[in-house]
Amino acid sequence: MLTETGILELLNQVKDPEIPVLSVVKMGIIKGVRVKDEVVEVDMVPTFAGCPAIEVMRKDIEKTCYAAGAKEVKVNVMFKQAWSTNEMTKEGKQELKDFGISPPPDYDGELTLETLAHAECPNCGSKNTQLQNSFGPTACRAIHFCKDCHETFEQMKPL
Repeated sequence: MLTETGILELLNQVKDPEIPVLSVVKMGIIKGVRVKDEVVEVDMVPTFAGCPAIEVMRKDIEKTCYAAGAKEVKVNVMFKQAWSTNEMTKEGKQELKDFGISPPPDYDGELTLETLAHAECPNCGSKNTQLQNSFGPTACRAIHFCKDCHETFEQMKPL
């Protein structure tokens, strides 16, 4: 029997195609799961409106739910609500760091340039870093340089 808790656990298997260690649940983009009579409905908020991974994640969510026995699956992509990197779980941020990408810091209030400019190096943990390029390999990542271990690394931009 399908349950909302069971579906949420299964969605931990659905990964962001751009960051294959991070699940949609740990990213904090799943906002609701409803199950009634083997019909599953999932609410998802994309990281940003133009994210090219939205359709891949939607199809992966549907595939996972159908494989679990759902008769019908509906994934609601909600664009009216903005996603924030503060919604990522601590476990998700640690997995991102273990993958070699500096996780976005939590912040209160408005996001400042100071928050954007200094990322924690995922290699040595230093915050003696410098933003090299705010345009990384994907729209959600930036390139930084660590002045202590002299490594270049990517950071998931705080939003």
